[in-house]
Amino acid sequence: MLRKPAFLNDPMILVLLAATLLALVLPAKGEGADIARSISSAGIFLLFLVNGMRIARGEIARAFVNWRFFLPLFLWVFGAMALLGLGASHLAQGFLPPLVALGFLYLGTLPSTIQSAISYTTLANGNIALSVVGAALINIAGVFVTAPLFALLAGSEAAEIGNDVIVRIGMILVLPFLIGQAVQGWTRDWVIARKARIVWLDRIVIGIAVFVAFSGAVEQGLLTMFDPLSGVVLLGLVCAFLLLANLGAWWASALLGYTHTDRTAFLFAGAQKSVAIGAPLAAILFAPEVAGFVIAPLILYHFLQLVIAAPIASRLAHSAD
Repeated sequence: MLRKPAFLNDPMILVLLAATLLALVLPAKGEGADIARSISSAGIFLLFLVNGMRIARGEIARAFVNWRFFLPLFLWVFGAMALLGLGASHLAQGFLPPLVALGFLYLGTLPSTIQSAISYTTLANGNIALSVVGAALINIAGVFVTAPLFALLAGSEAAEIGNDVIVRIGMILVLPFLIGQAVQGWTRDWVIARKARIVWLDRIVIGIAVFVAFSGAVEQGLLTMFDPLSGVVLLGLVCAFLLLANLGAWWASALLGYTHTDRTAFLFAGAQKSVAIGAPLAAILFAPEVAGFVIAPLILYHFLQLVIAAPIASRLAHSAD
């Protein structure tokens, strides 16, 4: 009897697959697309409001105190990984649609994913406290860093990020997070107590953002732009990006002289990329007909990082023992 692959036990994978397939088969069009975008924006606002409620202010303060871990992690995520994405983007030119190639740069500038970084650090017997604080603060930093960093590195290839986009980022991402931080003294316990239910808010909002993005891409002929060679190139570049990200984070942490448990936290907080930030931010940064192309490498990377994360964590747990 065939066993279900372990990565399919992650509901986020199933949500991403369902959202992508729905957009391919039944994309939102016309007035329906406008309604879907409005729902997506409202969901993103709510998601970041809840994030502000549940990420304790004390965790943020502790991360700044432990700068010997956080600063190298910050430089790895937004420096080395961004340059890696820039290189992959240039390599993809001529083989992939230009906006999909640009998606590798967008992927490289994104922050870590909090939940899986913590989960796999725990599975690998790594330093959980460092993982929690490091991934959370990198995630918060991404709200402010990713857009200008992407614009800087993309140059003329990206649409200008003007004042209207900055205002939208502030209103839909930053403002609700700050409100959540302000009221978390009254709300955090309520949110934490309902963690199992609220985690579905993340999944549903991300699913809607992915559906809206891919709907726009399908309308622009996404399916007709890929031949078998393009598919192989996309998969190969994402796999190479993932391999270099993981090996690079592991080797960088060794050069920094970290212990095995700290290296494990650095690995999962440094090599994983956040679709929870990437999909909603793309919905704000890019027009609907563009966003689906740009996030294509991110969706595939997120899927593959979950495929390999559990075996890596198990291997690290055994080596630690």
